[in-house]
Amino acid sequence: MKYMEKQNSRFKSAIYEQFARIGKAISNPGRLELLDLLCQGPRTVEALAKEANLGIANTSQQLKVLRTARLIEAEKSGLFVTYRLADEEVCLFLRSLRLLAETRLTEVREITRQFLAGREGLEPVSREGLLSKVREGAVTVLDVRPVEEYRAAHIPGALSVPLKELERRLSDLPVDREIVAYCRGPYCVLAVEAVEMLRAHGFEAFRLEQSVQDWQAEGFPVAVGQDS
Repeated sequence: MKYMEKQNSRFKSAIYEQFARIGKAISNPGRLELLDLLCQGPRTVEALAKEANLGIANTSQQLKVLRTARLIEAEKSGLFVTYRLADEEVCLFLRSLRLLAETRLTEVREITRQFLAGREGLEPVSREGLLSKVREGAVTVLDVRPVEEYRAAHIPGALSVPLKELERRLSDLPVDREIVAYCRGPYCVLAVEAVEMLRAHGFEAFRLEQSVQDWQAEGFPVAVGQDS
């Protein structure tokens, strides 16, 4: 009997130790951001370092940890190594973690509230309301992420206008309808900056706080590959 109890205990300990590998791998804010970026599509270490505002050496080290936990994979082509999620389940897991934190940690809401306080037009727009307006042709939807992320997946009908190109393309945008900008989710600041720029130039602009992954997880269709 004692032998069986020890066997059972060893089995449970071994299993939970493996589960803990995932917990250890994501117990770093930099690694969480890198995973979030990879949810948008594959990237080289150089591109990830730039987007996450991390040094290349630091980014490489964090990616090594994620790869050891088998959350990401790497493929070498010439001098460059491209990283991608090991499975789409990783992105769903990250989204579940975010939703849990939003539910259980009041600090998340408070930090967000303070950041958005006094910023006109940054109230979140509902997915359902936006979808209805898009179908009616009542709004212009802008995807302000880098173009490679847009090509990986985007909201159908959205125009690809990366934030760095927005100012020079303002004259291409219609002035007689609302504009809704989105990026990588509620904690991505690209759409925040886009809405502020649009409003400063007289556009009626709002922010969609959901990401493409949120959009898809809620059962809405996404488009792949097209460019505006």
